[in-house]
Amino acid sequence: MSGFVEKPKPVEVPGLVHLHTGKVRDLYQNEAGDLVMVASDRISAFDWVLPTEIPDKGRILTQLSLWWFDQLADLVPNHVLSTELPAGAPADWQGRTLVCKSLKMVPVEAVARGYLTGSGLLEYTESRTVCGLALPEGLVDGSELPAPIFTPATKAAVGEHDENVSYEEVARQVGADTAAQLRQVTLAVYSRARDIARDRGIILADTKFEFGYEGETLVLADEVLTPDSSRFWPADQWQPGRAQASYDKQFVRDWLTSGEAGWDRAGEQPPPALPQNVVEATRAKYAEAYERLTGVSWT
Repeated sequence: MSGFVEKPKPVEVPGLVHLHTGKVRDLYQNEAGDLVMVASDRISAFDWVLPTEIPDKGRILTQLSLWWFDQLADLVPNHVLSTELPAGAPADWQGRTLVCKSLKMVPVEAVARGYLTGSGLLEYTESRTVCGLALPEGLVDGSELPAPIFTPATKAAVGEHDENVSYEEVARQVGADTAAQLRQVTLAVYSRARDIARDRGIILADTKFEFGYEGETLVLADEVLTPDSSRFWPADQWQPGRAQASYDKQFVRDWLTSGEAGWDRAGEQPPPALPQNVVEATRAKYAEAYERLTGVSWT
């Protein structure tokens, strides 16, 4: 059992039609047919969307995505049309709202990995492969891979796990040309972002992208290279062979699995509300990631 602990009611705005409520983002369509994407302060863990929000999280994700879109503009176009707030929208949407192109989305999570961890590590431990790609012997949790790899996944509904799939399966689902383009662009974007992050003292271990087509043009969509869609590790603390310190919601995961939370991850009860110290520590990590990457103070 998983999903929303308390599913929020969509905000009603004149001229906007609510399309979807995701783990973090609410999606609307305006009268011109453009998408309006609003990043909330919701946070998810273990496939649950928690009842406690992290202040500023949606704004940080949105502003960091915009910064990355600028860094990547020469590699791939993106879906952003405007950051202007729609007429009649609540003031709280300021800084967390993007007006975007409506694309024909590719139903694949385009994942790039430069380091071994997470679900990739689990598969490697069993078979010395990740998504069917053979890797050398002797790698451990946090090892840098010989070269970045494209390890796609199917996109799951809220409360479900994304499922890693082989490149061949992606080619079967979306066609060989689209699969090849996804792989090429994903690895190019990852490599650019890895180098930028490394210059700022951050290891980009892995990340996932979403793409769609505008006519024949592949376009980068959704969020990009945020702590929600990526694993960022402080480079000066990197030590293969153990779990790495990270700029993400690890404080939330750690508290939920501690005895203090009183929550059974394998049970059927939803997780409890987060204590204030966990909320503050998590917000600080998101803000620190933004500041270290962009060089701009988060206020």
